[in-house]
Formats: sequence, C-alpha cells, structure tokens
Amino acid sequence: MAAEVLPSARWQYCGAPDGSQRAVLVQFSNGKLQSPGNMRFTLYENKDSTNPRKRNQRILAAETDRLSYVGNNFGTGALKCNTLCSYILNIHSVHSCLPIDFSFSLFLCVLIDVSVESELALDSQTKTYREKMDSCIEAFGTTKQKRALNARRMNRVGNESLNQAVAKAAETIIDTKGVTALVSDAIHNDLQDDSLYLPPCYDDATKPEDVYKFEDLLSPAEYEALQSPSEAFRNVTSEEILKMIEENSHCTFVIEALKSLPSDVESRDRQARCIWFLDTLIKFRAQRVVKRKSALGPGVPHIINTKLLKHFTCLTYNNGRLRNLISDSMKAKITAYVIILALHIHDFQIDLTMLQGDLKLSEKRMMEIAKAMRLKISKRRVSVAAGSEEDHKLGTLSLPLPPAQTSDRLAKRRKIT
Repeated sequence: MAAEVLPSARWQYCGAPDGSQRAVLVQFSNGKLQSPGNMRFTLYENKDSTNPRKRNQRILAAETDRLSYVGNNFGTGALKCNTLCSYILNIHSVHSCLPIDFSFSLFLCVLIDVSVESELALDSQTKTYREKMDSCIEAFGTTKQKRALNARRMNRVGNESLNQAVAKAAETIIDTKGVTALVSDAIHNDLQDDSLYLPPCYDDATKPEDVYKFEDLLSPAEYEALQSPSEAFRNVTSEEILKMIEENSHCTFVIEALKSLPSDVESRDRQARCIWFLDTLIKFRAQRVVKRKSALGPGVPHIINTKLLKHFTCLTYNNGRLRNLISDSMKAKITAYVIILALHIHDFQIDLTMLQGDLKLSEKRMMEIAKAMRLKISKRRVSVAAGSEEDHKLGTLSLPLPPAQTSDRLAKRRKIT
C-alpha cells in the first residue's frame, strides 16, 4: 500500500487513486512522518460481512525497519469522529484532469513498544496454564468469574501470610529451645496422652477396688442423687428386660448386667445406681453437640447433668454463641469411665468386646484404652445367638498392675523421630 504526505502534514494518506486498494487516512500518535516511502502498511478487515456492526471494522498495521504502529477504527482506542459522520477524499487526477472521490476512515496509529512485546512473549512462555486462564478471565471474564478470581487470590495471599507467620514462629521457637529439647517435649506429651482422660490411678493399692476408687467416679452427693432415677433398674422384672431387648432401648452390657442383679438389697441398690449411670454415660457419649442445658432430658438429676457437662464436654464458640462439644478426647474419657464402672459392677473382669460394640469403637482403639488403664487382656469363647461361639476379649484389673503400654500411634511417632 503506497503512502503520501498530505499538505496538512498531520494526516497520512494510504491508498491508490485507481481504487484497487482501500483509502484510509492515518494520524501517528508520536509525531509527523518524515519519510513516507519507508512505511509498509497492512489493512485487515472483519470477515463478518452480515453483521452491520462488524463489517466496517478495520485494523491498520504500519511498520518501518525500526518501529511498528497499529490503529483501528473501532473499540476504545478508535477516533470518535468515524461514528459521527462520513468522510470523502477528493483526489485530482494528473492524467485525466478529473477529480476522484473516495470514502475513507480515519486511523490513529499508536507506537508499539517492541520491548513490551518481547516481555509479553516471554511471560506467555513462562506462565502456567492456571495463570493464563486467570489472564483470560481478567480480560474477557464475566463479573461473577472476576469476583471468584479476586476471592481466590485474596485467599492465596491470606494463606501465604499465615504460612509465613507460622514458619517465623517455628523458627523463633527452634532458635530458643533447640531441636533436641522440642523432640523431647513432644515425646513427653505423647506419653501423657492416655493419662489425660483417665481417672486417678493408685499404683500402691493393695486391692483392685482401690486402684480406681469409686469416689473418684461419683461423689457421695452424686451417688445419693442416683437413687430416684435408678429405681426402675432396681425393681426391674424379667418381663421388662424382655421388653427392653425387643425395643432395643438399652445396650447389651446394661441388659446383661440387669439380668444378674444380686438379691441382697444393699448390693442390688448399688449395682442399679452404677448400671444407670453407665447407661447414661453411653447415651451421652453418642452425642456430638449438647444443644440443651439438660443433656439427656428432664429425667437426669441436676447434679448429674452438671457433672456431664463440666467433666465430659468442652466449650466452643460458634455463630455467636457458646455450645458444649463432645470432642474425640472427651469420648475417650467417657470410655475410660464406662470401663471403670463396668469393672466395679462385674468384680473387676469385663467383656471388652461387648462394651466395644455398645460404644461403637474399633477393637484396636478399645485395646489401646484398656492397656493404658493397665488391664490384663485375655481371650474367651462366648456363646452367641443360634448356638454359635465367638472369641471375646476380656479385661481384668488385678494386682500387681502390668506396666502402662502406649498406643501403636505413639510407637510410630517414636520410630519416625
């Protein structure tokens, strides 16, 4: 496409009077054109000839040996005068001595920074697919997509800040205490994990009932409060026990304990109170969040309800209010108390497999807690339904106490360290 400087020196004419090429007028953003013969122009037009908004769209590219320019007659960078009126260019032919009229568009050609182009090309090669997609969303995405992109970037910045703060705090602690002391503290804390939820254990006891004292489970006032709610268990009949089995209203251990209640009045009363409290602990453990002040309904004495909330839940803050949460550690604590109550009920030998099913625990976890409580584990064949037999694990509390055993998880941690 040929170029010629018009008398105004502000506009550059690109085209040929014979009509073989389109006529356009170009203005350069960075100054006047001194040597038009060195310019090479290329005009691009939109192929969509049916769309009235797109069929007149043009892009003009101009370049010399050193510089490159680009302009268009549409979009935000286009001259507004193209949309307000039509322009006619009148050229006087030297050969025919007749004027020729051309309709044309005005283009503002902007200098392209070659260094920026090279940087963009380099960025395009080094960017990941995710970063390229983010760039596309920034340029062409919907409002919803841009909002999601900004939220994701804010979260990433927040996570990076948090990781940096944690790393800095860890470095400070390591510099202060040293790696050896930290590893020693971690092992010591792990050794205390099991003891955190166990009642006090008296190693110097001379009788099994003094290893885990009954007074540590229930205070005299709490024991006295169990008289009224345990009356139904104390006076239970065989018909009522059958009804419990049919309705599945109580766990297996409780039903088996009710079947073997002693006939002595004082012993029967004590057993009934212990069985009722054990049944209450198992039902309480099945919950996750205690939403009411009365943990298990109006039938539970106030002093027992207070004990359950105080000793077997932890307070958490959620949605602007405090709530009582039964965490995993609290569930383990309840399990330990259930085992000790069962030991006091059954002369310090219990069926751990039966309790495991009632508490909905895995055998591995049940054995970990039992060994932490220094029970001796044994096996016994037990008759079940349809005349078949199966192996059950028994836990016995006897003197002298075996050494406390740590869990497999602690052993793995030791091995790693």
